[in-house]
Amino acid sequence: MLNARALVGSHDILFITFDTLRYDVACAMLAAGRTPNLAALLPEAQWQARHTPGSFTYAAHHAFFAGFLPTPVAPGQHPRLFAAQFTGSETTSEHTCVFDAPDIVSGLASQGYYTICIGGVGFFNKQNPLSSVLPNLFHESHWTPALGVTDPHSTANQVQLAIARLERIGGAQRVFLFLNISALHQPNCLFVPGATEDTIETHAVALCYVDSCLPPLFAALQDRGPLLAILCSDHGTAYGEDGYSGHRLAHPVVWTVPYAEFCLPGLTL
Repeated sequence: MLNARALVGSHDILFITFDTLRYDVACAMLAAGRTPNLAALLPEAQWQARHTPGSFTYAAHHAFFAGFLPTPVAPGQHPRLFAAQFTGSETTSEHTCVFDAPDIVSGLASQGYYTICIGGVGFFNKQNPLSSVLPNLFHESHWTPALGVTDPHSTANQVQLAIARLERIGGAQRVFLFLNISALHQPNCLFVPGATEDTIETHAVALCYVDSCLPPLFAALQDRGPLLAILCSDHGTAYGEDGYSGHRLAHPVVWTVPYAEFCLPGLTL
């Protein structure tokens, strides 16, 4: 576990959720060399298996923003990177950054961070009160159909917007940047020409597309200075395993998610 308490204040923080990404697909694409940009970023070029606190986007992100990121699959009590002050917590340590706040987004804001949400799936589209709850935690939040699940260029559009916002803010201001990547979520068949239904294969192709879009974002963030990055899925999804389809259900392909946390130095110009 990184020492988040020591890093907050000196590092920009990037939190990317690859919405609906399955752990087995993430590992298979990494082993096959089809996600080279992620391979270059992940510690030891590996995803860590973790258990998500929620089986669908809204529940998982509520937990994430309260400091309950996916938990290592091994038994035991695992200290957390961030936490909102809570009496009796058994998963905070001297390395946990604890905020006297209801969520880590406002907690980071209280420490001088400017918070940005680049939305993806419907729970971030701000089209009704429910889908405004999560984005309203941030100083600024963004969503258009070009960032959503039906656009085949969604990740490129999200990255382009994130870079534009970083450029306007400037490097002296520390930033907490959150991206909810929508491309893995159904309908991911749009990433395979001629495909008319989602399968584990179209899910994998969507991940390869996402991987191809990431380098400009990390370059822009490193141009600003040192970076703490957290990459994970919020939940997986079933494609017929044991008769199940979709998510918001209790199955290992839904509960087991890929996770990584790491620091990157600022680029020397």
